[in-house]
Amino acid sequence: METREFEAGETVRPARPRAVLIAGPTASGKSALALALAERTGGVVINADSMQVYRDLRVLSARPTPEEEARAPHRLYGHVDGAVDYSVAHWLEDARAALAEAERDGRLPIFTGGTGLYFKALTQGLSPIPAIPAQVRAQVRGLGLDAPALHARLAAVDPETAARLRPSDTQRLMRALEVFEATGRPLARWQEAPADAPVLTPETSVRLFLASDRAALRARIAERFHVMMGQGALEEARALLARGLPPDRTLLKAHGMPWFARHLAGEITREAAIDGAILDTRHYAKRQDTWFRHQLAGWTALDKQAAGDWLARAVG
Repeated sequence: METREFEAGETVRPARPRAVLIAGPTASGKSALALALAERTGGVVINADSMQVYRDLRVLSARPTPEEEARAPHRLYGHVDGAVDYSVAHWLEDARAALAEAERDGRLPIFTGGTGLYFKALTQGLSPIPAIPAQVRAQVRGLGLDAPALHARLAAVDPETAARLRPSDTQRLMRALEVFEATGRPLARWQEAPADAPVLTPETSVRLFLASDRAALRARIAERFHVMMGQGALEEARALLARGLPPDRTLLKAHGMPWFARHLAGEITREAAIDGAILDTRHYAKRQDTWFRHQLAGWTALDKQAAGDWLARAVG
């Protein structure tokens, strides 16, 4: 695959990058590429995946193994309890600290993951949305509305945000309603406000999107999920469900969790749960690819075979 930009023009590559950013869809090979770069440069791998921050699902979220973590320093992996409502703002604060630590230690920070909003916050800043009081969050989440009802309620007070969100995205629908209830102002209006200065600019970072052939990616997703099953993914899911967390917790929506919950409740077979989880993950990878291509202009897109050599030239 030829090097290409998400936006016309030449990517500015710093002679001595402050950080390297490696994004891409799930199962595209990001973690392996980041680890290889960290070993070669004495760098530190910093997580930019919203599920891998949680400690409960190492296997099901495809977190680096203990053996991989021993090969190079890793930060922001498994450092959050599954009961916590961890936000983009929380991650950005932790990412700033991890970046500062790497710079103090003289290590190259290598951010890698598949959560586009994390990378967008890191490189474009965050809109100044106020913190949501706990009582407002409890009020909205206590409504007991399903996704279509939440979407209809949001459309009545913030039609612009409702139009942007998938009607099935319960988590983001509730978040938008919480913002409106807490501030009396639609989320869309808050997002129009000037963002904080970005942590990393194009001039100080190397930015790579790991692109994949769609058919090959679909095959890797299925293969990896079957490997996960042999590594104890179902047992992880059972242990997480046994905690009795509130149903709106983010971690309960990890790929495979809704299907495994149905299987463990006796509603569907193990094979049906695996098939459903693989299909959901494939759909998610397609959405990731589309999101990155539209939201992160100026990043270089390469396949896995070309990415290693390109990084070697870009990082030095």
